[in-house]
Amino acid sequence: MGSDGKHWVWKRPGEALNDRLVEGTLKYGGGSLMIWGCMTWDGIGYSTKIDGKMDADLYVSILEDELQKSSEWHEKTPTDVIFQQDNDPKHTSKKAMDWFKNHGFQVMKWPSQSPDLNPIEHLWYHLKTQLSGYQDPPKGIHELWDRVQTEWEAIPVEKVQGLIESMPRRVEAVIKAKGGYTKY
Repeated sequence: MGSDGKHWVWKRPGEALNDRLVEGTLKYGGGSLMIWGCMTWDGIGYSTKIDGKMDADLYVSILEDELQKSSEWHEKTPTDVIFQQDNDPKHTSKKAMDWFKNHGFQVMKWPSQSPDLNPIEHLWYHLKTQLSGYQDPPKGIHELWDRVQTEWEAIPVEKVQGLIESMPRRVEAVIKAKGGYTKY
């Protein structure tokens, strides 16, 4: 039986979360497959595999294709959407911000490096957990992508809604922690 991928630590009763207990994330960490996906209250949207390095041009292309298709699929107009993303430079590039403006999407102002508040980060965790449930590792990148697509499309709408509904609790926890670590 293999690892579940989680890292466990012992915490003293009443001890607050701190650097000893929490492992930071890498902004440009490794991995063999990068994907873009989105979600709405009505469920997951389209996803796409990213080949090569993502830059502002590729990001805008993804917005043009996958975000637009996702909006159409869920019968949303740009005025129905407040788009949340992190502050990665390609996301906040002039090209991307012009695209949002020209297509009528409102972009939520969002603090940098705040994955505990971003519900899609928790959806990625759910996806990784589902992928770790396979008995045998994928034989290659194509099989991994097939599995990602299968598991992505199987995400129930209730999972997405639960993550969105958790937002007020997440924000409250961050405020209570004065911007520090939270259980999320």
